[in-house]
Parts: sequence; structure tokens; C-alpha cells
Amino acid sequence: MTGPAPDIDVLIVGAGISGIGMAAHMRMKAPDHTFAIIERRENLGGTWDLVRYPGIRSDSDMHTLGFDFEPWRHEKSIADAPSILEYLNRIVDERDIRRHIRFGHKVISADFNEAEALWFVEMELADGTRKKLTARFMYLGSGYYDYDEAYDPGFQLGAFEGQVLHPQFWPEDLDYAGKKVVVIGSGATAVTIVPSMAPDAAHVTMLQRTPTWMVSRAAKDKFANTLRKFLPEKLAYRITRAKNIWMQDFTFKVARNKPEKAKRSLRKGLEKAMGPDYDREAFNPPYNPWEQRLCLVPDSDMFEAINSGKASIATGHIEAFEANGIRLKSGKLIEADIIVTATGLKMAVAGKIAVSVNGNPVDFSQRFYYKGCMFSNVPNLAVVFGYLNASWTLRVDINSDYVCRVLREMRSRNVDVVTPVLTPQAEAAIEEDDIYDFSSGYIQRAKAIQPKNSVDYPWRLNQEYVVDRKRMASDPIDDGILAFTRAGANARGMQEQLEAAE
Repeated sequence: MTGPAPDIDVLIVGAGISGIGMAAHMRMKAPDHTFAIIERRENLGGTWDLVRYPGIRSDSDMHTLGFDFEPWRHEKSIADAPSILEYLNRIVDERDIRRHIRFGHKVISADFNEAEALWFVEMELADGTRKKLTARFMYLGSGYYDYDEAYDPGFQLGAFEGQVLHPQFWPEDLDYAGKKVVVIGSGATAVTIVPSMAPDAAHVTMLQRTPTWMVSRAAKDKFANTLRKFLPEKLAYRITRAKNIWMQDFTFKVARNKPEKAKRSLRKGLEKAMGPDYDREAFNPPYNPWEQRLCLVPDSDMFEAINSGKASIATGHIEAFEANGIRLKSGKLIEADIIVTATGLKMAVAGKIAVSVNGNPVDFSQRFYYKGCMFSNVPNLAVVFGYLNASWTLRVDINSDYVCRVLREMRSRNVDVVTPVLTPQAEAAIEEDDIYDFSSGYIQRAKAIQPKNSVDYPWRLNQEYVVDRKRMASDPIDDGILAFTRAGANARGMQEQLEAAE
């Protein structure tokens, strides 16, 4: 490399699934590059360590939420948070990653200096002091939502005399035994919390404004567990993973292309789980399946809680919060001692880090995704945003592999900077696409801050894993869009670079 030596070659932000996946890929595929993982919390695991509400679990099977290089060994494929943390900790220890994690460090800002081809990163430690380091390349594995704030729907809760809490900030000492609980929301979080609290609470009501499509499946994957008895562990995992990837893709496309067929299948499953007399209106969303993520109900636990009388669903709009519960616009009062506002997340971009180039702030809403991995005209930066219609980790694996290939290419060329170059003329010709073709509230609320998306590859965050996997692995790194330059070559500024690239 021609520029000044960095403190670290690759700075990975976040020690959750995304960051650990990138680190593991680097150990295998770019071992001659140094790296560090910066983690703001004192433990690894990201969401799986942060969120502590009852029953927290994956809503994807672990044969696809697990990494391509590390088999999932547990009997349950719909796994709880402790099992997922055990999996991540094993990877970190077996692959000698833990010593590269700097806990209690929060990245505040990162400025890329083109003349030196370095990221100048400022971090805040737990005691409030600041620390700086330099890195050649930065990889954002910081997730997609705001860790500091949850979505606030603006409820006027002042009259309610009970306890109110949000799942993202669940108290360790919550005593809900024998109490009436109302969970506001109908997404994956609510569907997890309700059956988990029902056995000990007096009653749990899921209050929904609109229903959600739900599907039950066994928490244990009989196919995977049978294969492991007869085949080597890694082979059994690969076969199960391929089967589940195919099933995810197939069911999503059927739902999108033949929604009425998907509805009939889902309703048949509900009737099987709850009996022919189940409340159809409580499970009849106003949108088609997979316009939002399906809510997974492992082992029909939500349906069993309802059938037992320990839980129920109420559908309606909130009129007011009263001293002892929630008054609906229909006039009905739902009594509550505890209200759980499972009303969704607040999305964030780039981990809320103040990212800049040569001191000029980067507005990601004005940048196009490049191969769902990098951003137009932003040098030496990669990111991962997982799939909405499949498991998050599928994108982690292909993006990590791709970045390792880019790093090796940079080293072989003896260059310091790699930039997906998008000229003004080329950008003007792009036909934009909806970045997330989903109607979920948390997605719709955040569209204004999200990067741009093209209808055509490569300026796109695609939602077809099978297609992405093939293209990311087989398309040449040097595609005429990625510009490879040495330190100092960019010092004249991005505008001149763009003009030279025309």
C-alpha cells in the first residue's frame, strides 16, 4: 500500500451476527489483513444479547440464519436467544476472534481522508472519554435499527396507573405473575411475547390495529435432525440449508404471484391449529401474504395459548388510556395492569455514525446501493442489510465473501482506495425502484433516510438471495464501476474523479 499505515486494515462496526460473520470470513479468506471489531456494548451478540423480553427467539430457521461455514447443531431450528448466543460465542472462540473485539467502544464519527486513504474514526468509551484510530477499510455490521430509541407512536399514557414498557428495553425484574397484560402490536415481537407470558399472567391480550398473517411450524426440524444421524455434520447442514433456502424462495414467490392461493394455505393452517370455529376476522389482514413478513408461530404456541383461554386477541383502534386499561373506539375497555408497547422499531442508517469524506457529511439517502454491499461514490466502505423475505445472515455471508475478494484485489494491485463510481450522467439515467417493497410500518416510516435503489443491478439492494449469491460470487470484481486508486490520487476531490471517469 502507498498511503500511511493504518492502525488496522479493516474496522468492523458491531459484534452481532453481521460483524462476527465478516470477521470469520476474513480469518478464512483475507488472513493477511488485520481487523478489529468495535462493539458499543460489553457483550457480543447484538440483538440477541440486547433484547431480553420473554421467549425471544429467531423468526427464521437456524439452518439459514446460521452461517454457511458453521453448522447449526441444536435440535431446535427455531432457536431462542441463549442458543443463538452460544452459537456465536463458539464461533468467536474457535476462530480466535474474541481478542479482536473492543467492547465498550461506540463509534461516533468516521471521516475518510482521500489524500491519506484512511478512515479517521472517533469512538466514545463507557466512561465518556474519546479515543481515535485509523483504518483503511470500514465494514458496518451495526444492524438496521436504533439501539437507543424505540418507535414512539405518540400514545397519551398519563392516565394509566399500571406499568408501561417497550420490548426493546425489557426490565430484568418484571413481575407479571397473576397480572393482566395487554401487548399492543401484532408483529413478530408480540407473537413471541404473548404465549411466553400467558402461563404466568392472569391473562394476556394482544391488541392489534390490523391482523397479521401467521404460520405455524415445528420448532424442531425433523429433516435436519434425521440427516445428522446418517450423514457427516457439515454435509447434513448443507443439504438442510439448501432445502430451506429453496423453500423460502418458493413460498415467497407463490405468495407474491398467487396471493389467493397463499391465503387459502395459511387459513387452512390456522384452522388446523385452532379448530374450525377460530375467529377468522382476528387473522384476516387487509394485505396479501408477504407484503409484510409472515409471523412465525413455532409449535403453534400462540394458538394454544388462545385456545386455552390464557390469551386472546382484540382488534380495534385505541380511543384512550384509562387508569385501569385501554378504551377502544368501539367503547370496549381492555383491563390491564401492564401494557407492553410492541409497536415496532425505529430504523437507523449506518449505526447513526456521522460518516464523512474529506470532512463532507455523507447523506446516504442520496447514495445508491452498489450490489447491496457498498454505496455510490463512497470509498472503502461496505455494509450489510439482510433480506426482508429470507434470513438476515444469507446476505452477511455473500457480502463478507465479496468484501474479502475486494480486499485481496486491492492488495494484489497495490492500491489503497476502492470506490463504486457513479457519474452524474449515469445517475441521471437510472430508473429508481422502491428500496423495500414491503408495507410494514417500521419500513414505511424510514424510507426518507434510506439509500436509493435502482431497478437494475448493480445499483440495487436486491431481495433475491439465489440470484445475489451467484452474481456476487461470479461477477468480476473489476467490472468497470469499481475504481481502484492509490493514496493521494483522490486528493483533488471526488468531483474531479467523477469527471475523469466519464
